[in-house]
Formats: sequence, structure tokens, C-alpha cells
Amino acid sequence: MTKSIVTGAAGFIASHLAETLLKTGEEVICVDELNNYYDPKLKRKNIAQLQKYPGFQLIEADIKSLDWQTLLTDVEVVYHQAAQAGVRASWGQGFRAYTERNINATQILLEAAKEAKNLKRFVFASTSSVYGDAETLPTHEEICPKPVSPYGITKLAAERLCGLYHKNFGVPFVALRYFTVYGPRQRPDMAFHKFFKAVLQDEPISIYGDGQQTRDFTFVRDAVAANLAAATVPEAIGEIFNIGGGSRVVLTEVLEV
Repeated sequence: MTKSIVTGAAGFIASHLAETLLKTGEEVICVDELNNYYDPKLKRKNIAQLQKYPGFQLIEADIKSLDWQTLLTDVEVVYHQAAQAGVRASWGQGFRAYTERNINATQILLEAAKEAKNLKRFVFASTSSVYGDAETLPTHEEICPKPVSPYGITKLAAERLCGLYHKNFGVPFVALRYFTVYGPRQRPDMAFHKFFKAVLQDEPISIYGDGQQTRDFTFVRDAVAANLAAATVPEAIGEIFNIGGGSRVVLTEVLEV
């Protein structure tokens, strides 16, 4: 039986990933501090979906406080999905949480990963926000990142750390840059959640700008599939992949649908 760790397992994408792994019979250690970035009740509801599986184990703690060398003793795959999310909130006094949870926590995991003898893959969840001003749709991995938010800076720094630990210590990392993921269990601060909530409550839909901005939307099930591939395809080690549909969709067209 494969043993995996999913960090941030109470979150949107990670809870779907953990559930998919558990359904296949894997033993999954779910790590999440269940902080209050958004309503912890929603996170506990996500965790409740996982508790029925025999391979489920929850560690409710800050990543930086755990003995990772012991935890990784017989773990084959780490899916590092935990992060301090949100572009707007990363400015000002909130920035420290981004450096602690996106950079420092990742470095702590990588330090343990380089000593983990049974580790076959370290899958790091990144974001299209690393591209910033350089983003075009569709976006190719060869484009040089130019993040325009502190959030994007911290995720790019974490990516670079993964690359350094791969080059210097052989940590078998794969990074996935998610593009506008949507689906069930989405965070309440994300656009699709707000759109559907407004529709259900018969309220006007608020959008930023004129609605002509374009996005590359990705269904959560596809993001999960990308993680599973990243964990198993031999050629993926040491690479960074964009996870999106490769399409250019105007926001107002999505709302009309």
C-alpha cells in the first residue's frame, strides 16, 4: 500500500486529491493547521468527507512545528498543497504569513525530504500568479515569470527552493502551476464561489473591471489528475508544468453560460 502525505488537506484542491488517493486504498496522512484564513467550519466539512476511509489520518498542526524526518520515514509521495493563498491579502502587514507558510514551510519540508530514503516524489503546488505581467493565454512554461504580487513572489521563491534541493540533494520534485481552478469545495473568496452564491441568492454578480478579462479555467478534477501524473511519470522529475485548459475564456462569456 502506497503511503502519501497531503499538506493543506482541508483545502479546496487538496481535499479532492486526498479523497481520490484514499478511494484507491492508499494510506494518506493529511496535514492541515485549519487556520482562519476562511471559515474553519468549511475546512472541517472537507475533512469530514475523508474520515470514512480506513487509510485516513489527520495531523492538525502547523507544518513548521512537526518532526518531518520521522513523518517521512516510510512515505513515498509528498503532495505539498498547503499555502497562504490570496493575491490582494498578500500586501501590507499580511505578508509575513505568506513568507512563513509559502517559503519557510516549504524549506522545512525540503530539508526533511532530502533525508527521506523512501521518498519517490515531492509534488509542489504552485500557481499561475508567478507569471504576473508575463502571462499570456495560453501560457507556456518557457515564459520567464514576472510576478506582480507578494503572493506570486513567495510561490516563485518556493519553486526555486524545490529546484535547488533537486539539483543539490536529488529531491525528486515536480511543480504544478495551477490556472484558475474551480469546482466543489472552492474557497468562499474565489470568483466562482461568489458567482454561484449570487445566482442562488438572486443577487447581482459583482465583477472587477469590465468583465472582458480572460482566464484559463481548470476544473478541480483535472488538477487532481495532474497531481497523480506528477507523482508517477518518471520524466516529470525536476520539471515545472502549467495546469490549465490551454484556452482563453472571457469572463463575461462564462457568466452568460
